[in-house]
Amino acid sequence: MTSTRHREKALACKIKDRSIRAGIIGLGYVGLPLAVEFAHAGYSVVGIDKDAEKVRRIKAGKSYIPDVSQKTLKEIVEKGLLMATEDFSVLKDLDTVNICVPTPLRKTRDPDVSYIVDAVDKIAEYLHPGQLIILESTTYPGTTEELVLPILEQGGLKVGKDFFLSFSPERVDPGNQKYATRNTPKVVGGVTAACTRLSAAFYANAIDTVVPVSTTRVAEMVKLLENTFRSVNIGLVNELAMMCDKMKINVWEIIDAAATKPFGFMPFYPGPGLGGHCIPIDPFYLSWKAKQSGFEPRFIELAGEVNSKMPHHVVFKVMDAMNQHEKSLKGSRILIMGIAYKKDINDVRESPALDIMKLLQEKGARVAYHDPFIPRISLNGARPIRSVPLSKTELGSYDCVVIVTNHSGIDYQEVARHAALVVDTRNALKKVRGKNIFRL
Repeated sequence: MTSTRHREKALACKIKDRSIRAGIIGLGYVGLPLAVEFAHAGYSVVGIDKDAEKVRRIKAGKSYIPDVSQKTLKEIVEKGLLMATEDFSVLKDLDTVNICVPTPLRKTRDPDVSYIVDAVDKIAEYLHPGQLIILESTTYPGTTEELVLPILEQGGLKVGKDFFLSFSPERVDPGNQKYATRNTPKVVGGVTAACTRLSAAFYANAIDTVVPVSTTRVAEMVKLLENTFRSVNIGLVNELAMMCDKMKINVWEIIDAAATKPFGFMPFYPGPGLGGHCIPIDPFYLSWKAKQSGFEPRFIELAGEVNSKMPHHVVFKVMDAMNQHEKSLKGSRILIMGIAYKKDINDVRESPALDIMKLLQEKGARVAYHDPFIPRISLNGARPIRSVPLSKTELGSYDCVVIVTNHSGIDYQEVARHAALVVDTRNALKKVRGKNIFRL
């Protein structure tokens, strides 16, 4: 048996009997839930993160991710199935390493892969024969083989022969009560067939459904297609919402009626703008890569332009609502309801609420917010402000309330009853009518 085949078989055996030590670099919204599922599968898991506070909280069994319960985390930590560290030297003792680090866009809207490079540099320092490396961070097609692989092979080890390398796109949807890490199908593509086989077997112990694909590029493109699909369709309904606003037609009623068609239609809904780490960013990764290949992705970029205008459209709606009630935006008191990028989570990454608050402040409004998931926040480096409590008196003290994120635990009928004006960007007041209510 060749050394290559021996290494694959040895790692496959350790995966099968669950005796491997699995490492995860990056313990955020992707990495921590994945670590929990690996621990539940019986793997011994080591989480690595530069953030000392995250490491401290995991060691104490205290979750900072809503999708991971305190009870669950505490149990697996106390059983010794999950440990956390800032020390990357533990990589030398790990059989597998999943890279779950951020991949933001630069201000020029080109990919910032510095977090990936930093993680891979650390792995390369401790890379050893028989190790399996899997990149999960969303990125452009070609990253695994063009960027990650050369760094890992610098020490002389060869992929598919000495170590194994794959890409598996994360598919996390924070706050989703139906689909979590375990029951969301996992796509995986390896640099070689052996890489794919080992990665699929590794995930199969922790994830209900694993979907192998032919290459890393296919796996990388899958994630970008998924989120570009959403971005383009949201862009369509956002444009429709602005069009219907001009024509005095209720866009929400149109979508609900169209959704009764049992074939050929999938409902998407307008909103105040795109938020989160994926949908606002992934299409630009794809667009950037397409341009590198000499292709101009006009359709994708147009959707991005439409979606980026929505915070401005919301501010226009606020101004219009106040004008109709003979009030000026300058000097007015505005309450933003919900600043997380989506309902029932504590994540403000790319949240359109932040842009809306900034735009309102620039126009002279005095802005406050209420969000049960975000107790305090600092805007543009300014002094932190706190979420204000909700009460009849508090609601009545504002010139306008803007519903940006429709968290489940809020009684929006009470909001409409006591607020002077309400601009509803989420159709939270679908069944409520009144001269004080303005919809997107």
